[in-house]
Amino acid sequence: MHTLKNGEPWLDTDGNVIHAHGGHMLFRDGWYYWYGENRIGDNYVSCYRSKDLHSFEFRGNIITTSTPTAPIRVKTDLRLGIDGHKVNLERPKVLYCEYTKKFVLWAHFENGTDYKDARCAIATSDYPDRDFTYHGSFNPFGDMARDCTLFLDDDGRAYFIAASRDNADLHIWRLTKDFLNTDRLVNVLWQGEYREAPALFKKDGKYYMLSSYCTGWAPNQGKWSSADSIDGEWELLQNFGDETTFRSQPAFVLPKDGGYIYFGDRWGGKGHYNDSTYIVLDIKFRGDESPYIVYSDAAAL
Repeated sequence: MHTLKNGEPWLDTDGNVIHAHGGHMLFRDGWYYWYGENRIGDNYVSCYRSKDLHSFEFRGNIITTSTPTAPIRVKTDLRLGIDGHKVNLERPKVLYCEYTKKFVLWAHFENGTDYKDARCAIATSDYPDRDFTYHGSFNPFGDMARDCTLFLDDDGRAYFIAASRDNADLHIWRLTKDFLNTDRLVNVLWQGEYREAPALFKKDGKYYMLSSYCTGWAPNQGKWSSADSIDGEWELLQNFGDETTFRSQPAFVLPKDGGYIYFGDRWGGKGHYNDSTYIVLDIKFRGDESPYIVYSDAAAL
């Protein structure tokens, strides 16, 4: 077992750089499946898997420009390319839906030219690492949806959280029981505070959300908040990490062995997206249950 270093390129078991930016992990049948954005060539979303979180096997590019498409009951735009160029599928997240026995992917869709579409996008498969079908993009209840995440609660209900209203607010939508549509808007958070890159987790019955401010490719001071219910009152935002969140932006939080692990992207910057790396740190909790991270060069895996 080798040690993964924060901020350095990580390699898969074939010796290739791991491209799973803005990603998410799903634990299923003894495997951690790591999904993330891959902008190289015709790719959109890549998938890796690991049993030990140190050696990652590349499973394939599960969404590409040639992924098959199929409509669903929601009116969507099925295009995976516009006027001969690629679109953007960012921050892909995957959950397993017990109701349909499907793996369901949600992501942030943009047209590849500007950030004016601000849609969510959906894909499904019978398998966690292959044979996904793309079901298109849409604006939930007509709202913008940019930086996003998914969250599966203990009761089996799933939620889609995304920056909305030109990033001014964070919206939380409850999903339908098949995870293929938004059922209702359950909360609007931090109006005018411009939060993005949400990462939601639950500890001892309390909900915690990490997020960053909107500063493009430049890192900034991360914030956290908590609530007793997703649709209830959330606390005022408080600092998480240092003034640049250790030069990272939240991607997701992984629950593991009773603890919680922060995964952040250390972006390479505009024009250097493929040079982006990752930092992974243990989330610790003070006596008042406020979360914090301490930097280490070794990834906390």
